[in-house]
Amino acid sequence: MAVFPRMCDVIQHFQTPTLEDIPGAVQQQLAKLQLQERISPGDTVAIPAGSRGIAGIAVILREVVSHFRQLGAEPFLVPAMGSHGGGTAEGQVRMLRSLGVTEESTGAPIRATMETVVVARTAGGLPVHFDRFAAEADHVFVVNRVKPHTRFVGPVESGLHKMMLIGLGKHAGALVYHAGILSMSFPEIIESVAARVLDVCGVCGGLAILENALDQTAMVEAVRPEDFAAREPELLQLANEWLPRLPFEHVDLLIVDRIGKNISGVGMDANVVGRKFNDHAATDKDSILCRRIMVRGLTPETGGNATGIGMAEFTTTRAVAQIDPVITRINCLTGNHPEAAMIPITFDTDAEAIEAALTTIGLVPPEDARIVQISDTLHLSRMRVSEACFESVREHPRLEFSGEPGDFPLDASGWLSDVPQHH
Repeated sequence: MAVFPRMCDVIQHFQTPTLEDIPGAVQQQLAKLQLQERISPGDTVAIPAGSRGIAGIAVILREVVSHFRQLGAEPFLVPAMGSHGGGTAEGQVRMLRSLGVTEESTGAPIRATMETVVVARTAGGLPVHFDRFAAEADHVFVVNRVKPHTRFVGPVESGLHKMMLIGLGKHAGALVYHAGILSMSFPEIIESVAARVLDVCGVCGGLAILENALDQTAMVEAVRPEDFAAREPELLQLANEWLPRLPFEHVDLLIVDRIGKNISGVGMDANVVGRKFNDHAATDKDSILCRRIMVRGLTPETGGNATGIGMAEFTTTRAVAQIDPVITRINCLTGNHPEAAMIPITFDTDAEAIEAALTTIGLVPPEDARIVQISDTLHLSRMRVSEACFESVREHPRLEFSGEPGDFPLDASGWLSDVPQHH
């Protein structure tokens, strides 16, 4: 068996602004919009609920619902998540339930359909698809987290605009826009479609959610529809600063315990692992270079959706057995990212996969390899690093060792232990 390096647990400290009173903050922000000037008693309001694991989303949606009820309006939720949940209405309601979003927890009925209506066309001729129930409502109020997208780069990435396009565009809209990306840029599509949605769909405002590096709510901000275009890029910049990152610029082998849709749109955040522009290599625009990536499993919450496993080079038969190929395929084809569903080279145990990976990192002997093991790309306050990284840990202002260095943490059967998510 190969000689594996010694490893040590490391704690990474982040700047973590945290919002203490979330319900109070949501109400305070919504009051700023003075929605009573736009909304009459009895008006229906569609509120999109997405599939991302946003911290406290059920509480945030409950407060938005209650604000509209106070105005005498009739709010309801629509699942807004492109093709997730297997691309069916029942699957999407199940997906919301797994995030704690139900009619009971939010106080609003959920109206789910995969039907869309084409509400307009962009100047370039793209059809603008919109959830049928949302299109029939008097108003739409957009709620989403703002954060860097895992594949697209622009002034607006993942947030209020994306929710209007991909979320409320459902499977049909997601297909059109992801296909359109082959002929026009993502920012162009966002700008042209969002402008039409704001024109014709009765959007009365939005609530942007920002999270800190520990996956907690850091800020909520209500935005008027006419300010979406100017404000979202500023919020994105802030979200970028708060994003958890790996503390090293170069890693020979990154071992990821679990990937999943509740962690990132592509299972592991490409902004974190340095594969935003190319699935298998860092570019000069990435802030980190991971020579090889190995994935050990899927999160239970992802329901077998292994989108993004194709960004890794190595995995195990145990991880592959957790994949639902149909759900994964639908998601990757809808996103026009078939590579994300490709199965990496597969081994029977972690030990065999790691040993093989270390033969592909160039002239570095395995015992000198820079190996980093993480739980997933959302939880980066704890990690394990190999001896070659120890010097970098000592010099890094935000890192400290936790415990003593020890042998490579494989058990007798060749399996690694997981990295704990929190210290």
